[in-house]
Amino acid sequence: MQYWLVKTEPGAFSWDDLVRDGKTHWDGVRNYQARNNLKLMKEGDKVLLYHSVNQKQVMGTTTVTKEFYQDPTTEDERWVAVELQPETAFAHPVTLAEVKAEPTLENIALVKHSRLSVMPLEEAEYDQLCAMGARE
Repeated sequence: MQYWLVKTEPGAFSWDDLVRDGKTHWDGVRNYQARNNLKLMKEGDKVLLYHSVNQKQVMGTTTVTKEFYQDPTTEDERWVAVELQPETAFAHPVTLAEVKAEPTLENIALVKHSRLSVMPLEEAEYDQLCAMGARE
């Protein structure tokens, strides 16, 4: 199993939208490194959803339910999508400031490669973020 973090602008698509819909195509990615990460995702992989822009916080956990396929928002064969299903909303969304303040997360891609929209996580990073999100 692998672990990931995907970013979304909550004004365009939010955690609440994902929960309401029950699943979604994770599409519209137009960065080659992020696209390559989508291609590496496997069914059952765990994914954290992060609200970017003004909120800057990890909202909860999702699971990959369908591996990469042609992005339905374009006919350009270079771009792919995966399907995500919501799992658990964090009781306490984890802010970017909290991530940066946590010593065990000092090398996380969210900080080191902040512009990347689909990034791998180490299992320990995923577990730490989930523990932080479970705090009341």
